[in-house]
Parts: sequence; C-alpha cells; structure tokens
Amino acid sequence: MATQSPRPDELASAARQLEGRPPEEALAWAADRFAPRVALATGFGAEGCVLIDVIARHELAIDVFTLDTGLLFAETYDLWRRIEAQYGLTIRAVRPALDVAAQAAAHGDALWEREPDRCCGLRKVEPLREALAGQKAWVTAVRREQTAERAAARVVEWDSRFGLVKVNPLATWTRAEVWSYVREHRVPVNALHAWGYPSIGCAPCTSPVQAGEEPRAGRWRGSAKTECGLHARPNASRLAPPEGA
Repeated sequence: MATQSPRPDELASAARQLEGRPPEEALAWAADRFAPRVALATGFGAEGCVLIDVIARHELAIDVFTLDTGLLFAETYDLWRRIEAQYGLTIRAVRPALDVAAQAAAHGDALWEREPDRCCGLRKVEPLREALAGQKAWVTAVRREQTAERAAARVVEWDSRFGLVKVNPLATWTRAEVWSYVREHRVPVNALHAWGYPSIGCAPCTSPVQAGEEPRAGRWRGSAKTECGLHARPNASRLAPPEGA
C-alpha cells in the first residue's frame, strides 16, 4: 500500500468527502492509504471504544495503542482487558520513560498537583511522540463538541505538532450519537461512566461531574487546564503538510 506523504489537495479532498460520513469510511480510507503505518491512540473513553469496535467489526489494518501513564483508574485497566477479550486483539501499552515512583524521585511527589502540564508532558505527550515516530497517520476519538479547542477539528487534517496526518472519524458526532452506537452494538465501556465520569483520564486528575456541568468539567478540576496537550492546535490551518513533509 502507498505510504508516501500526502499532497495538500489529497487531504483537502478527503476532508470534504468524509465530512459527515460514517466513521468506518474514514477509518477505511486511513487503512487503505497508510497501513501498516497508521494507528489509533485510545484513552478508553466511550468514543475510543466505539472506534475499536468499528476497526474490529470491519477488520481494518489499524494498530491500536494506549498511553499507560501508570495513573489510570482500576476500572480503566479492567476495561482494557475486557476489550481485548471481546475483540480478540492486543492493545499496545505505551509507557513513559519514568514510572510514577521514578518521576517522584526526579521531580517530587504528585507532580500532577503542582505542575499538571509538565506531568502530562512527561507521561502523555512525550510517550505519544515516540509512539507516532515512523507512523504516517494517527486516528483519534476527538469530537468537535467536546471543547472549544476541538471545535475546528476536521475529519482529516495535517497534525503539524507531530508531523503526520490526523484522522478524526467522530469529529461530527454528538455525545448522543456515541452512546446510541454503544447501546446498539453493546460496546464495552468504562464502569465509571455510570458514576458521573463522562470524561476519564488519570485517577488523580479526574473527578465526577455534577448535574449542569460540562462533560469535561471533572478533568483537572479547579484549574484552567482542559487538555493534556495531545490535541493542541498550534495554528489555525492544519489541512496541509509543509513542503517536503
């Protein structure tokens, strides 16, 4: 399969054609265009579980990995095992250079409380950068309605931060559509969703959401932080790769 760098007009065309289409079409496009150098990075949110179901259901050649920060909820690790068993696949663990104890020794205890951006950088962003090295495209579970920063996400776009194509098959989906799919296809999801956790990250930085709050209000509660840094948008136009990419 061809894995040469995409042309700007190719990405623009794919973004237009896949806008509003079912996620399996965007995933199939990514697999056909970039396999074996395409991967789904999942954090085991409901959206990511939907994408795993679609990949497995359509037998698409897309690798699946997760960023195992060492600080995930026990329920998240349980879901990881259940998904692997149900779909007969292996979800690769991508881990930071330092385990939690080593990070504490190097940077002090509970870095997430004092410098959450630095903690996310060490435990998520740097491991992701290493995991994406050599890939041509990565798939995410980003939806436009999740946050203001994600509102401009395209189904297909150029990720200038990591230097590869980013595919967001659920970009146009609403939360209601996600949960409708979960129910219809009996997709395994995190048990914590039933306990007031619509968005689940690391255990120390995630709390339940109260009635009337935004779905991500429980992430880094008490701070202005809303993103771990994986989906930062460094510039307004991300449709085309730079010349020579």
